[in-house]
Amino acid sequence: MRAVRKAKSSAMRRILNIAALLAALSIAAFLIVGPERIWAQFGAADLGDVDFATLVRRDSPNDALACLPDVCAAKADIAAPLIAKPPATVFAAVETALSREPRVQEVAADAAQGTLRFVERSRLLGFPDTVNLKVVPTPDGGSAVLIYSRSQIGRDDMGVNLARVKRWAELIEAEAGR
Repeated sequence: MRAVRKAKSSAMRRILNIAALLAALSIAAFLIVGPERIWAQFGAADLGDVDFATLVRRDSPNDALACLPDVCAAKADIAAPLIAKPPATVFAAVETALSREPRVQEVAADAAQGTLRFVERSRLLGFPDTVNLKVVPTPDGGSAVLIYSRSQIGRDDMGVNLARVKRWAELIEAEAGR
């Protein structure tokens, strides 16, 4: 009986060691190949431009929107930040504020249209998310900043996109207030 237990214990240790080795090799391969090349198998990291007026939200909980009811048909998670400065000034503040964000790459900007697009990658695994922004004039001469953040991969983002939209709104408001 003791010999059988010892043999089972030894076999279990071998299985765990093999599993640990396979996990280590998988991690090493991921790091060597690089997350950008791995995730590129799912399509381009940049998911492209959006039209906020006709935007249709995803069925899966992996996007977030900051908008105003009279601008977006889609239901917003939070209200778009309102800034009492003209759109050109706010556009420049958006670029400045987001240029300091880690793992963020600006992929498109059109000052005349007030649109910007970024790809932000997660810290550990480099998952790409596309973030679209649009600075629009408000009737009082100020500006609103519309923000739409969405994941390229997965069905649930565990609140990452909503947290990003809230954080970016705060960063933009702070920068525009300087």
